[in-house]
Amino acid sequence: MLFHMPARLYFGSGEIGNLKLIIDEYMKAKNPVLVTDKGIVQAGLLKNVLTQLPGIKIFDEIEANPKSDTINNIAVEIRQLNPDLVIGFGGGSPLDAGKALALLGANHGSIEDYEGKEKYKNDPLPFLAIPTTCGTGSEVTWVSVITDVKRKFKMSIKGPKMYPAVSIVDPDLIKTLPPDIIASTGLDALTHAVEAYLSKPATLITDNHAVKAVRLILGAIEGAYDDIKNHHTHRENLMFGSTIAGFAFGNSDVTAVHCISESIGALYDIPHGVANSIFLPHVLSYNLPDCFVKMATLARQTGIDEADDMSAARFFIQNIKALSKRLGIPLFKDLKIGKDQFEKISQMSFENNSTPSNPRKLGREDYFKILENAYES
Repeated sequence: MLFHMPARLYFGSGEIGNLKLIIDEYMKAKNPVLVTDKGIVQAGLLKNVLTQLPGIKIFDEIEANPKSDTINNIAVEIRQLNPDLVIGFGGGSPLDAGKALALLGANHGSIEDYEGKEKYKNDPLPFLAIPTTCGTGSEVTWVSVITDVKRKFKMSIKGPKMYPAVSIVDPDLIKTLPPDIIASTGLDALTHAVEAYLSKPATLITDNHAVKAVRLILGAIEGAYDDIKNHHTHRENLMFGSTIAGFAFGNSDVTAVHCISESIGALYDIPHGVANSIFLPHVLSYNLPDCFVKMATLARQTGIDEADDMSAARFFIQNIKALSKRLGIPLFKDLKIGKDQFEKISQMSFENNSTPSNPRKLGREDYFKILENAYES
């Protein structure tokens, strides 16, 4: 049983204030660059960072579902700057982009050349991850997900050297997140935890992290959604839940929820957290016959008092559906994706390398049925 998590983690309110100290004394970096998106810049979230690191070169072109051509264009300039540290600041997109750019900063070619596991020749540059949403988990995983614009396909670029060298998880950084982002990223983190627990590669260690994460997230998400600024404990529990969900799925795997959401994200640029939130209950319903005992454990761990395992598991799924509705998550049909696209989505989902990790075997036709069921409910 292997559990690998080499990132040095600083967790707690105010930890962002120690950024320069961490860079100077622990990482000993002299020439860092920062990768983020324009929304982070416009929201003023970089103020604390820029006070500590005046003059740092900022790349803020990262879009939702970061694209291969964006990464490759930035990589040209990064190689010229020859940095000794890449900092990713933002949600899952800037963190995944930062990992990819740390890799390309030390290796030739384009990011498409590194799809798969451990394709790099040289170790990536050191990477420092600072999440500003409560859903990514990328601050403690070894994977970067980048959309290949030519294939309209989300590539997974991974390897043990791609873990962040350091992660700073500061719950105060999500104090100004709007409720809809709290909802989608919080349910994204819940998806990570639930899928990690139910996936075939799950272990005793990942199960412990996953169950803890589910309890924390479900206990905090509505309070955070209602008033993230003033609900300090909910804010902290949501971020902690997201991080340990990353511990879990980073060492087990995700399942069919991610296979579908990554396909839809690549094809139609749907935000990853929104797609995961929509499809989680529908994939759980499909998987129910093969993992209702484990689902029942999650149910009881989250307050569902039901003796029969199948009944408890069904209540758990119903609770997630009801929670999504209360949090304003859209329905699948609200995304305006036509039914004529289901065949393409099903094929891409089936080809995702996490399909074999799903607890119940499924083929293209099963993905198609999940899409149909999700569309009608």
